[in-house]
Amino acid sequence: MLTDQTRLLALALLEIRTLLADYLGSDVDAPMSVRVAAHMAYALHNEAEAAYSNADFQLDHATRKIAAIDEILGVTDGAALLSRFEIKAKVILDSAQPG
Repeated sequence: MLTDQTRLLALALLEIRTLLADYLGSDVDAPMSVRVAAHMAYALHNEAEAAYSNADFQLDHATRKIAAIDEILGVTDGAALLSRFEIKAKVILDSAQPG
């Protein structure tokens, strides 16, 4: 069961996706940070809906969607985010191993 905190964050991401919908696409006149945020929210909205509904989603699908943002917009923000996530995941896994 997911926590209320997780559900609130998921709902907030869904709202952010709605608010940034006009900034999707490869030919949008907006700062790149806004465009990246719009694409990231759009990429993860199905996962946010799953989390809000207390359902599981495929982490590998979500990470591929994030990585695709770099190809769509010609940036490295998706890779940077995934790099930070993998570092945190590795630290958690390493600390769980008997020493």
